[in-house]
Amino acid sequence: MTNPLLDTAGLPAFADIRPEHVTPALDVLLADARAALERAVGPDVPADYDALSAVLDVATERLGRAWGAVGHLNHVADTPELRAAYNANLPRVTEFHTALGADERLYAKYKALAASPAAAAMSAARRRALDNALRDFRLSGAELHGEAKARFTQIQERAAELAQAFSEHVLDATDRFALYVDEARLVGVPDDVRDAAREAARADAREGCKVTLRAPSYWPVMQYGSDRALREQLYRAYITRASELGDPALDNSAAMRELLQLRREEAQLLGMPSYAHLSLVPKMADSPEQVLGFLRDLARRARPFAERDLAELREFAARELALPDLQPWDLAYASEKLKQARYAFSDQEVRQYLTEPRVLEGLFRIVETLFEVEVRPDHAPVWHPSVRFYRIERGGELVAQFYLDPYARAGKRAGAWMDDVRGRWQRPDTGLQTPVAHLVCNFAPPVGDKPALLTHDDLTTLFHEFGHGLHHMLTRVDDLGVSGISGVEWDAVELPSQFMENFCWEWDVVKRLSAHVDHGEALPRALFDKMLAAKNFHSGLQMLRQVEFALFDMRIHLEYGAAERIAAIADEVRDEVSVLPRVPYNRFAHSFSHIFAGGYSAGYYSYKWAEVLSADAWSAFEERGVFDAETGRRYRREILEVGGSRKAIDSFRAFRGREPLIDALLRHQGMG
Repeated sequence: MTNPLLDTAGLPAFADIRPEHVTPALDVLLADARAALERAVGPDVPADYDALSAVLDVATERLGRAWGAVGHLNHVADTPELRAAYNANLPRVTEFHTALGADERLYAKYKALAASPAAAAMSAARRRALDNALRDFRLSGAELHGEAKARFTQIQERAAELAQAFSEHVLDATDRFALYVDEARLVGVPDDVRDAAREAARADAREGCKVTLRAPSYWPVMQYGSDRALREQLYRAYITRASELGDPALDNSAAMRELLQLRREEAQLLGMPSYAHLSLVPKMADSPEQVLGFLRDLARRARPFAERDLAELREFAARELALPDLQPWDLAYASEKLKQARYAFSDQEVRQYLTEPRVLEGLFRIVETLFEVEVRPDHAPVWHPSVRFYRIERGGELVAQFYLDPYARAGKRAGAWMDDVRGRWQRPDTGLQTPVAHLVCNFAPPVGDKPALLTHDDLTTLFHEFGHGLHHMLTRVDDLGVSGISGVEWDAVELPSQFMENFCWEWDVVKRLSAHVDHGEALPRALFDKMLAAKNFHSGLQMLRQVEFALFDMRIHLEYGAAERIAAIADEVRDEVSVLPRVPYNRFAHSFSHIFAGGYSAGYYSYKWAEVLSADAWSAFEERGVFDAETGRRYRREILEVGGSRKAIDSFRAFRGREPLIDALLRHQGMG
């Protein structure tokens, strides 16, 4: 039987991939990639872009797609057997890519290419890809020698192992927690959430209702549940996940400490004063000091609004909810009650109108209208029955395809993300390869015979991830290293995703993608107006929360000795920025996967940095009309289609005709 991981000519055979396929496939693919590297650096392959690509890129891209399929399944369909296979092969894959990036012979060939007359004749996209490659060689240790290079390799391998362990600990700590409670303790919790909890308990042969730390279970209890003791119990379990206060076998403390130490050592080997400096080399921001100044300026602007928000919440909680001592586990509950009292609606009321089928139909129509494409159902092997597959066409021609995995379940990493299956590439062997993306969310699944219902936050999450997907899928760049999201500065990559969120606050959009679960009527205009009035409810608190996380991330990667002061720095940042009540057992950093296992290390500020760009980009649509065809076409051509083929700031200037301004962001959040 053919190993499905070796069949990379088409789409991954997800339904057929088994843990026992991983190691044999990697044996073949790694051997092929190493052989390709030796050919590429040999005398038979000239210092020519196409010649190098035909030998090396073909082999490494094949390896990357197969390993990407394994990694994806590790994130969305985790089993002990798959985890063991993934972890057994992670060091091998890391070792190869580390050696590839640091190969002095290959680096020399690329430098010779850059100095050749052919470089001057390259397209702008290809020159950008070449410049990025030279930069990445330097950042990958290609200029290191002897013990320094050997140590650099050790650091990469160990850091990959630690990041994977960190992620596993968070997943396991989340999945292993279960609380079985009498249904009477779920007073106030939406009916469909209670129904799901009852079914989950029954599936475990237990009485009552099962409450977990997965988002569709945890957040409705925190937001609507009137049982304060239950909220406190859940909050403590959630905020101490993967810490020394939980299961010792899942404690991330040592992994966090060692990761920070290794990152600082890596930066020093490359001649950088800190990992924060190293992280910013391929980003838009110039220095850690610039980032810190940017974040503190946002905090300064947001703090008066946050203090007002909290004062109002405290007064309301004491007067109306008999909660004179507002605690962290009361915040979501009291905020929801205040919002209902002030704006006369609840998130649960809105949720009844956001049925998943109608939302998807509405989302696809927006994309089709604005970006002149068609979205159609398609067929491909999938890893779970709830996963769907679609194709995007323009004029009958295939542009891209994507998987949508919408629901939370055991063995699936929390959160939402977009990942690439493969990139657009004018292949040297078989011609044009169209892009394919993963769009992953963790919405509450359907209950009974009714469709899944989305909160408005779920809606914005879906649009956000689809924005990332469009950036990857609508590219027209044919050079693999700079097509789609490849080569885009990390602090600009959120622009298209945050841009898409704005549609969720437009009446013409919401009325088209809403239909009540029982009677099919669109969301009433009066209810939408209440939502719009409440849009910036607690926006000051939300801004400070994001700034707090970003400051913490930048400081632990910038300051000397931070590995031994993680908790202290977290407290110092809270003292500087936060206005919210806190508890001494808060261990949020132990599950902060974005920075310890997700690629955002010394980069979490990117969300706010890119939000300046996205808000300003959206203001162009506000000026001309949300569905203005020419503005949509210009946005597609100057932002989405160019991918990473030029600097993000140049793409923004080409679209907007000027430098970005912070005014739109502040105005959109009610602070301008």
